[in-house]
Amino acid sequence: MPFAELGDVRLFFTDDPPADAGREPRGTLLLVHGYGADSDDWVFHLPAFTRRYRVIAPDLRGHGLSSAPAGGYAPRDLAGDLVRLLDHLGVAGPVVAIGHSLGAMVVSALAVEHPGRVRALVCVDPAYGQSPEVAAAFPAMCAGLRSGDPYPTALANEDWCHTPASPPWLLAWHRRKILATAPRALAEAFPAMYEGDAAFGLRPHGDAYLARRACPVLSCWSAAQADTSAWERGLLRHPASRSEVWPGGGHRLHAERPAEFTLVVRRWLDGLDRTHPAGSPPIGDLRAASAPTEPAH
Repeated sequence: MPFAELGDVRLFFTDDPPADAGREPRGTLLLVHGYGADSDDWVFHLPAFTRRYRVIAPDLRGHGLSSAPAGGYAPRDLAGDLVRLLDHLGVAGPVVAIGHSLGAMVVSALAVEHPGRVRALVCVDPAYGQSPEVAAAFPAMCAGLRSGDPYPTALANEDWCHTPASPPWLLAWHRRKILATAPRALAEAFPAMYEGDAAFGLRPHGDAYLARRACPVLSCWSAAQADTSAWERGLLRHPASRSEVWPGGGHRLHAERPAEFTLVVRRWLDGLDRTHPAGSPPIGDLRAASAPTEPAH
């Protein structure tokens, strides 16, 4: 069954083995969508990723086909859901966790709170690192989301997610995904990224928390987030980590350019296997390491 009963939440997920049934998987990828989306975000990437990896793609609580219980929508809580899902599926070893936007915050929390469960992170235009100037608009947005009808505010937030180069179908696709998201999730998940002492979506408040990610991190930022990409480089601890900007890319750059995205991720993971193979000493014990070869974009 594609559902897991995990305490207070029922999560929908897909679990795809490598396409070559006779081939031992290179590892497990955990794909985590963003705010107001669902695991359909990854349908364009599954054929490439499942050539060599087992791929697990859940709907976060309140999103897609998963249930929407009261509470539990902060990134750390959502990361806890993923730990329970991995346990349910018998995945004991560390995964490569790939997250977009809110999903990038969720997988970052997974790496900080449960470091033994994460081999590496790929963060796609993360929702963390918002500057005080950008965050000045958040109180009004949060009020709109909590008004009892979060959909107008959530849909208006879509405007900045796209560039003139974004395909028209992508806007239509994600407008429909937002309308299919539980109102409770829309009202609670966005504020939980930025409000309260435990939130780590704003800089400099979240810097120390993000700096606790000891695993390799590949961050792919949209063209509008060049300054945030530069800021993040100062927080990355592992020598194989990279934070880079995709020229012309919108907030959903992985959906705009899926073939390029999967190629970049696979090449980075190949380089990681060469320079810091699974089972190597933890970051504090490294004596020397070199970053993998820069993939051509």
